[in-house]
Amino acid sequence: MNEDHYTSEELTEEEFNELVLEAQQEALRKARLEKENPRTKRPFPRWIFWLMALVLTFSTFSAIFEVYSIPAIEFLKTSAKLSQDEEIAHFKKSVVVVSTDDGKGTGFSISNDGKMITNYHVIEGNDRVTVSFPDDGRFTATVVDTFPTIDLAVLQVDGTKLPFLTVANAMDFTTNAPIRFIGNPLSFHGIANEGKMLDYTKLTDWDKEVMMIQAPVYRGNSGSPVFNVKGDVIGVIFATMNHDTYGKVGLVVPIDYFHQANEKPGEE
Repeated sequence: MNEDHYTSEELTEEEFNELVLEAQQEALRKARLEKENPRTKRPFPRWIFWLMALVLTFSTFSAIFEVYSIPAIEFLKTSAKLSQDEEIAHFKKSVVVVSTDDGKGTGFSISNDGKMITNYHVIEGNDRVTVSFPDDGRFTATVVDTFPTIDLAVLQVDGTKLPFLTVANAMDFTTNAPIRFIGNPLSFHGIANEGKMLDYTKLTDWDKEVMMIQAPVYRGNSGSPVFNVKGDVIGVIFATMNHDTYGKVGLVVPIDYFHQANEKPGEE
């Protein structure tokens, strides 16, 4: 089994942009060589150089999506379809972008006075972070509690009448049960997607089992709430893993662990 090799890291936006820039530079370099080649009898039109760079750029985008198994059209189409559901549209109002100097992730509101959950690794090393609601604007959030061993953290903003999600008491697990989740993967915000539960798995550096889901999880989805068919939050996405049986899977912290940590502060 490959349980040791889970990661919250996917293709970063910076790496994505660097690959595109490299492709553009390579196209221009080749074009310059063609132009300077003494065997060339007629000057190569400049507009063709730029056309080559443009075509290669779009080809690079396409290749990146293919290599990293990101079906760009289906990815956005699924979110657009799910977002037409009134329930999902309502849920999205409570899902925030969590920003630090090191990057961004996802979080979600669980009370109308600004209490939120995200992953510990999203805010690690910070006492304050920025959170942005889709409709209610940007806030400075204080990190009020952390639970590193289950990769969860609690944030608090100074707000009132904020949208929030209903949190289940426990993860109600059934094999292949459908789930939905909302997050901020890659360069996108408020992306809704769907998948199904697979099974619990034990990571060697965790004391507790986590849930595997079959779903398109990417960098930026860390901290995304996972919903059951009732619309309750049953877990929090924190990483991905290549599994011998299921292939690439998303990893979810069951919501039970959050409640247990809050019942016994300092113990997970």
